[in-house]
Amino acid sequence: MSMRISKLYGMDVFTDTGKFLGRVQDLIVDLERGEVGRISLEGLQGVSRDEAKRVLREKSIMYKSVRSVEDVMVVSKAGSSAAITEAMEDTPSPAGRDGPSFLNTRR
Repeated sequence: MSMRISKLYGMDVFTDTGKFLGRVQDLIVDLERGEVGRISLEGLQGVSRDEAKRVLREKSIMYKSVRSVEDVMVVSKAGSSAAITEAMEDTPSPAGRDGPSFLNTRR
């Protein structure tokens, strides 16, 4: 399956159990492999190197966790750390999704 990267920006991201995580803000592309490697739920433009590392560690998802991309993006919750589960439980429901929401991941 192929899709324009521009279609992914701003897409709502949900777990496979239906929990809203946030919106795609940035994508990290592996240029050697020609693949998206990571999805960031917080923008990376104009941030310091340390801040970018923190965002990638705490507020991004490996693309291999993506299960489906249609009108929304669905990612697997399976294998998530306790920190991710807690963050998802604190995330607003889709009805209130205009506020910030974050996904914590292990490196």
